[in-house]
Amino acid sequence: MSRTDQQLGPLVDLARERPQVPAKARNLSPIVPRGSIAGSALVAVVAIMTFLASMTTGTVLLVSASAAEWQSEVASEITVQVRPSPGHDIERDAAAVAEAVRAQPGIVDIRPFSREESAKLLEPWLGSGLSLDELPVPRVIVARVQPGTALDLEALRHRVKQVSPSASVDDHRAWIERMRSMTGATVIAGIGILVLVIIATIISVSFATRGAMAANRPIVEVLHFVGAGDRFIANRFLRHFLRLGLEGGIIGGGIAMLFFGFSESIASWFSGTPVGDQFAALLGTFSLRPSGYLALAVQAVLIAGITAWASRRTLLATLNEID
Repeated sequence: MSRTDQQLGPLVDLARERPQVPAKARNLSPIVPRGSIAGSALVAVVAIMTFLASMTTGTVLLVSASAAEWQSEVASEITVQVRPSPGHDIERDAAAVAEAVRAQPGIVDIRPFSREESAKLLEPWLGSGLSLDELPVPRVIVARVQPGTALDLEALRHRVKQVSPSASVDDHRAWIERMRSMTGATVIAGIGILVLVIIATIISVSFATRGAMAANRPIVEVLHFVGAGDRFIANRFLRHFLRLGLEGGIIGGGIAMLFFGFSESIASWFSGTPVGDQFAALLGTFSLRPSGYLALAVQAVLIAGITAWASRRTLLATLNEID
């Protein structure tokens, strides 16, 4: 043994002295820290975006379902008005018109409104407690059409005019067209909001991905140095952001589903009030069907997929810049 060896002491086998870590345990360390502040913020952003998208989709589904019910009910009814005219007894004319409508093929039921019921229809505009004796209040007759029957409206109008020249028949076609226009506008607005939510989600994910890449740039460069390809590195980040997207989608979509689940009970609290009646007229019972909840769940998964897709595109572009 030389003098130098005597001074340094016995040699140490570093391979034997270094603690041995199983390969599986070494691979468990993620490239992107899972508990980072940026990751938590991204989960919150995705949750908010998913909640807004779910609320928009749920509202569109409610309006569409209510409009479909309105159209079905209105299309199955026709309204006949008998207006007062000089030299005619309006009560007799209303009874004669009701019999003429009842005899029309395709009519399954009619309901003549009495004078008091017809006057009550004017209360929302004129108020209650008014004397309508001197006003020319028409008599209203509502007839229900058998479903699937093509009613001959021209023949019905001709027959009604023969009985009472002041009578008119309304098949509510104008109201149906307005409902269709309103439903179409609501669907278009909902699609526009969803597009904006998706764009905002893509932008947020892109910024978060670039931030994660910047924070882990030394690790990415070392991986490149040891021969790791862009696809391997991108898949590591992709899994991270897909998990964040799923967490945010589940949180936001779950809260929206709970909201719609309890909305029927909430709506019952306001039943009988002007606000509650207006919402009931617009959105029905304010409860989604099972297909609606399925649509919200699919939408949450879709937003998580969009998060992963936006992350992958940003990752590949950033890796090209690093190369």
